[in-house]
Amino acid sequence: MQKIKGTLIPIGGNEDKGIEDNEMYTLEFIDEGILYHVVKEAGGINSKIVVIPTASSIPKEVGENYLTAFKTLGCTDVTVLDIRSKKDAEKQESIDLIKSADCIMFSGGNQSKITNKIGDSTIHSILLERYTNETGFVIAGTSAGAMAMTKQMIAGGSASEAFIKGAVHMYKGLGLIPSLIIDTHFIKRGRFGRVTEAVAQHPKLVGLGLAEDTGLIIKNGCFEVIGSGMVIVFDGRKIKHNNHKILKEGTPMSLTNLRTHILSNGDRFNIKKKKVEVLPIEAPFI
Repeated sequence: MQKIKGTLIPIGGNEDKGIEDNEMYTLEFIDEGILYHVVKEAGGINSKIVVIPTASSIPKEVGENYLTAFKTLGCTDVTVLDIRSKKDAEKQESIDLIKSADCIMFSGGNQSKITNKIGDSTIHSILLERYTNETGFVIAGTSAGAMAMTKQMIAGGSASEAFIKGAVHMYKGLGLIPSLIIDTHFIKRGRFGRVTEAVAQHPKLVGLGLAEDTGLIIKNGCFEVIGSGMVIVFDGRKIKHNNHKILKEGTPMSLTNLRTHILSNGDRFNIKKKKVEVLPIEAPFI
């Protein structure tokens, strides 16, 4: 298997963008916030960042919010690439931006818009090639932008019908990290059942539920948690009983030996080896 050289940063949504008036919050955003980590991984404030608000229903406003956020961090080269159709994804100016960027940032919204308008396009191929072969190249995404990174992508589903077969809808994602399934706004919107059923459908994959203002830095087959919330890991690779295949839709599922981990800032997980590395209890809270 080819070693991936790039970095992925999926974010659970509603990340701090440094717009608080309180100076304390602004300093925390600049020194410790998720977007600070995005910029750092991309090479610093002079790196070329391209924001893609394709998933959003208000792409202009979302793009402007990110321009402001990255400017607050001191970034000098930030561009919004507003792709609203497959045709836009094939424009030479779009291709040139993707080829020259140090970091691509996908916004939140509807993840299916990303896969429908960018999936299988020229820029999709360039993203895959650069992520695979270029050390330091960063692809970040929040909410829908995070969910679209996987091969088996959660496209929707009802949280109120949790743990019922058929409550989650899957769709083809961008395939940047095929070993994961990612859900976002996880704690606030009660999406435990969505990831559980997704893992029941694909038990060889690891399901991740990202809380808001929480992200992962994924590189070299491992991830580290960043941000203020938590990440729930659903590891189904040792499930002993899984009746999902034989159930009728609308029927409650049963699973046994689904391993879960609750991780927070600084904790790490080796995806292939299934190994957790948590900060010691006596470590200072940052």
